[in-house]
Amino acid sequence: MVYDLSVDLIQATVQLEQPLKDGSRTVGTGFLIADIDADGRPRTILITAAHVFDRMPAFSARIGYRIQAKDGAWRYDPQTLKIRDGDHPLWVKHAGRDVAAIVVEAPPEFARAAIPLAWLAKDETFSDYKLGPGDEMMALGFPRGLSANPAGFPILRSGRVASYPLAPATAFPTFLMDFSVFPGNSGGPVFMAQGARRRPGSTESQEVQFIAGILTQQVELSGERLEIGIVTHAKYIRETIGLLDQPPALTVAAAGRTRIEPVVEGATAASAAVSASAMGVGR
Repeated sequence: MVYDLSVDLIQATVQLEQPLKDGSRTVGTGFLIADIDADGRPRTILITAAHVFDRMPAFSARIGYRIQAKDGAWRYDPQTLKIRDGDHPLWVKHAGRDVAAIVVEAPPEFARAAIPLAWLAKDETFSDYKLGPGDEMMALGFPRGLSANPAGFPILRSGRVASYPLAPATAFPTFLMDFSVFPGNSGGPVFMAQGARRRPGSTESQEVQFIAGILTQQVELSGERLEIGIVTHAKYIRETIGLLDQPPALTVAAAGRTRIEPVVEGATAASAAVSASAMGVGR
């Protein structure tokens, strides 16, 4: 069966938003993954950056579903998504990475649009395809809350891998991508979808379709945006999904020199500082 991951991910990507008391709003991006729970029952999981939910103080957010009419026309149909029960978050987040997951009751058409867990890259995915700096990847999101059209579809952007090496994820949990990142992009999927990519060092071509990771941050140095996005490896999406069947994990704080900006619309809290090195800013 032939898949078009670009179209499939567009269908599975949604805007997340919550109005704030000052009249602004927090906006982020999320995407849906199809999974099986510990009892073997199918479930739909929303993946986003953990700081998107962290900066939503109210009990509920809005998730931007879209509905297609019988005539083929689409309309934006956001619904309420409960994210807290009192002071208790209903999502889980990775202990050391900016990734969150929550089980959602999606409309049937969205549940069907959820991307299979198998499409998330593993360490060997990057090695098998010999991916490296200069390879083009794509990202979906809602920069500053803007959608591609009134139906609420995400905006597709592209950029090139801007760091080396990409694996193993345990040593290099994030990688850099050369493209403009804006508030509202946080939590969007970063992926490759090439029907005929030439194998490095060969004349043969190969189909490459997988989710490489999740966009979590932008790099800012001395108050200047460097137009570099930081992508957290899909390995940590897998690990976060695994936490849904376990007790919530604790988060881990890090400290360092280079300022890394979470990309969330309307957020006013101080940005987290993370360690940096010449080969891996944002690690």
